[in-house]
Amino acid sequence: MTVTLHVCITCRAGQTLGEGELTPGKRLHGAILEAGVPEGVSVVPVECLSACSQGCSVALSAPGRWSYVYGRLSDANAQDVVAGAAAYAAAPDGLVPWRSRPEIFRKQSLARIPPVVALPEAAE
Repeated sequence: MTVTLHVCITCRAGQTLGEGELTPGKRLHGAILEAGVPEGVSVVPVECLSACSQGCSVALSAPGRWSYVYGRLSDANAQDVVAGAAAYAAAPDGLVPWRSRPEIFRKQSLARIPPVVALPEAAE
């Protein structure tokens, strides 16, 4: 099963950018790709994760697993994001033991979202 790592590429992290300057979110996305994406992880750039006041953000999700949103990131955190994504991919339910998470995933979690559960169809 493939895990999706969503990276907000429109994030400006509170910076005023010059003409043609890459957003911090695009720099984070590029640094993650350069760091090497683990097997079973798909990196998807997205236009907004609605965590604008929390700096650059990423989200990890997979069917049947808990999902997470992490913030206050920069391109300097790419290796830790990749390590966290690998740990998440290895956890069958998405719940990585706290001590096994990179420090940024311990301290910079913005949200934890339960797995989507299919509801039984209503009887007619």
